[in-house]
Order: sequence, then structure tokens, then C-alpha cells
Amino acid sequence: MTAIPQVTFEHIPESAWQSPRRQFLKRFMGGIAATAFLPSIELLEAENTRNLLIEAARALAPGEQGDERFWAVVKDQFALGEDLILMNAANLCPSPYPVMETVFGLTRDVDGDPSFTNRAKFGDLRTRSRSALAEYLGADPEEIVIPRNTSEGNNVVISGLTLKPGDEVVIWDQNHPTNNIAWDVGAQRHGYTVKRIPTPPNPRSSDDLSRPFVDALSRNTKVLGFSHVSNISGVSLPAKALCTVARERGITTLVDGAQVFGAESLDLHDMGCDFYTGSAHKWPMGPKEAGVLYVRKARIPDVWPLIVGVGWRESPDSAAPRFEALGQRDDATLAARGKTVEFHTTIGPQRIEARIRALAAELKHQLQERIPGARFHTPLQPELSSGIVVFTHPGVDLNRALTTLYEKHNIGCAVMRGDFAGIRLSPHVYNTMDQVERAVSAVESLI
Repeated sequence: MTAIPQVTFEHIPESAWQSPRRQFLKRFMGGIAATAFLPSIELLEAENTRNLLIEAARALAPGEQGDERFWAVVKDQFALGEDLILMNAANLCPSPYPVMETVFGLTRDVDGDPSFTNRAKFGDLRTRSRSALAEYLGADPEEIVIPRNTSEGNNVVISGLTLKPGDEVVIWDQNHPTNNIAWDVGAQRHGYTVKRIPTPPNPRSSDDLSRPFVDALSRNTKVLGFSHVSNISGVSLPAKALCTVARERGITTLVDGAQVFGAESLDLHDMGCDFYTGSAHKWPMGPKEAGVLYVRKARIPDVWPLIVGVGWRESPDSAAPRFEALGQRDDATLAARGKTVEFHTTIGPQRIEARIRALAAELKHQLQERIPGARFHTPLQPELSSGIVVFTHPGVDLNRALTTLYEKHNIGCAVMRGDFAGIRLSPHVYNTMDQVERAVSAVESLI
């Protein structure tokens, strides 16, 4: 993976992110020899938490997830308050210190010298970030655009495709508004038809989820647009299977990956989608306002640009010049995208996915065991879900749950409304199994 070059700047004070060594010993040794946990290092010689994370990850075998001591090292990479239980990754995640530090340092660099000459380096840094994202996503650098977020990426595609009266767009009724209502606005303007497809409330297999879409496709269908994982229910659609069917029928696919990008290992070439979108402020853990838009190389000429600004040029072979000329951007943020990829790669994308799934599985298990009558909108089967858990209970007052959980129990989460009304918990790598237990206890107290 291409690394972001070092830039000289004033670092965040060591005291802001470096845990005392006694705390390291207490937390990680746990009565056993340090070498039994991290045989390649001595904890007393670890210079800082980042070095410890690198060495801890290297000490794990390729398929090994790591125990709670390893994930405690990961948790120490974040500025989260010690007592805060943040389970809202589906909405907004904190950035780890390496990403924060890169953004802060490059921002100081720009503000200290905004000259054209000094800022010239950011063109190369943005290119390196784009290449890092491509490698992380199983794509080519020429297929990667860095928009502000998923919403902008979706709208680039929706506004840029050429559709006409008689054409049909098939979408999931659980899509985020930017891959849902945005199509309605386009239909009002261009006269095409939008068809919303529901999926079964209690799916038992991937076929249960894919069949409604396949059955809805017609000879007039030009686009199939769906969320990879629903932000309102936590249901995970079989993206590769749907994209395969669509491509066989000459149908364009737009996959909203806001709840998968950063949470699961992805290979977009293998998935076979035409467009894939994601946000950095959710599961990738920063920086903010630097998402991703994947445009399959063969489809670059088929989409009109949403914005034409300085630096725009007609380019059938590269998506960035065509779709990334969005005016003045935050150079530091764009350059730091590569640092985020580096952080994920240090831990291991497969290991991150396994951890998120393990936390979600434990949440489901404890909620089932300890709260009889809990009803899940999210499938209990891991193959039909990901890191989001949405559930409800007749005894929970949803109007007060969000405030009570935060003010009394220091838990940051979300409360959903409408057809999928319930509490949404979406844990990430900065959460511990102990926090899962505490979160379930807090929900228990609401009943």
C-alpha cells in the first residue's frame, strides 16, 4: 500500500494519546507474562500506543482475531472518554489519533503557508490517497473519486445518468434518501419511473432477499439501486448476486455502501457493480467529508458530471478529473484518506470485519438471553446482517430511550422511527465485550 509521505508539523502532545505504562501492564498482562501476549516486544519498551498496535497486530497469525487485550490496544488509539460507550458507527465515528494527527498537521501546514508553491504537494498526496483507496477496495485508481460523502457520490450518479420516459429504476424501499428520494426528484425531471421493492421482514436466506428484486426487473429496467446494508434495519443484501443478475440483463447497478465501507472487506471488481459509494465519517473512522465513489472504468463516459469546476477535463479513462472537480476542498482531509487506509491495514480489514461481527453477534445473543420479548428488525443470522443491530421491546419508551441511555448510562446510540422503530446499536473496533454487556444492562433498565 502506498504510504502518505511524512510532513513536518507539531504533533499532538504525547500526553493526549499515550497511556501510562502501568496502565498498559495492568490492562494487557493480566497476570500472565507479557511475552505470552506479544512475544515480539516488551511492553515496558513500547514508545507509544501506535507502536504497540503495530507490534500487537504483527504478533497475530493471519487468521487470528485477537483477544480482548489486543482490542484494548486498538481502543487506546481513540480520544473517546473512558466511560463513554459509543455504539453509533452507522452515523458518525471518531478518528484514531494517527488520522487526527495527520489532518491537524497538514491543516497547520496549509494555514502556515497557503502559497501555490507550498500547496503543490497536495496534488500528489491526493493521488496517493486515491491509490490507497483503490487497493483497499479492490479497484483501479482510475475508478476512484473522493467526494465529500455517500450522499454526494449517489447524487453524482443519479443526476449524471441519462434516463428518459419509459425507463424504470428499481430501488430498495429501505434505501437511504440519497439513493431513494433522489431518484424521485430525477423522475420528476426526466419522466422515468421509480419502483420501490420491499423485502421480507424475517428473511431466512439470501434468496429471500434477492428474489423480490429479481422478480421486479423488467425489460424497461435500466438501473438497480440498493443499499448494501440498510441503515434502518441492519439487513444485508446479497450485493454480488444482485449485481451479477443485473449485469447479465444489461442493468446498471448503484450500490450504497455507507454501512459496509470500512466495516467489511470489499472487492468491488469481484462484486461486479457499476457504482459504489461510501462515507469516511462512518465505519472507516475518518477523516470527515472525504468519502468514496467507485465508477467502473467502462461506465465513466456514461455519467455526466454533477459539477464542472477548475481542473475539470473530459476523461474517458479516469473518473477523478471528470467527477472530482468540486471547487476548493480541504487539502488536509483529502490527503489523510490514505492514513485511514493505513490504519485499517495495520489492524487488518478481515480482522476488523470479524471483530465488528463478533460484537454484533454478542449484542444479539445477550439481548435474546436477558430481555425476553425483544424483537429484532435485524436478522439474527450473521450472513444476513453486518455490524448494525436494531431491536425493540414493548416495554421501552422510544421517545425517551435515546436521552436516558446517554444521560444515565453514557451510551451513544440511535433510535429509529417508522416501520423499523427501535434502538439501533452499531459497535466498532473501539468497543469492548465488556461494553456490550453494559449496554445490554442499560437497555434492561429501560423496561
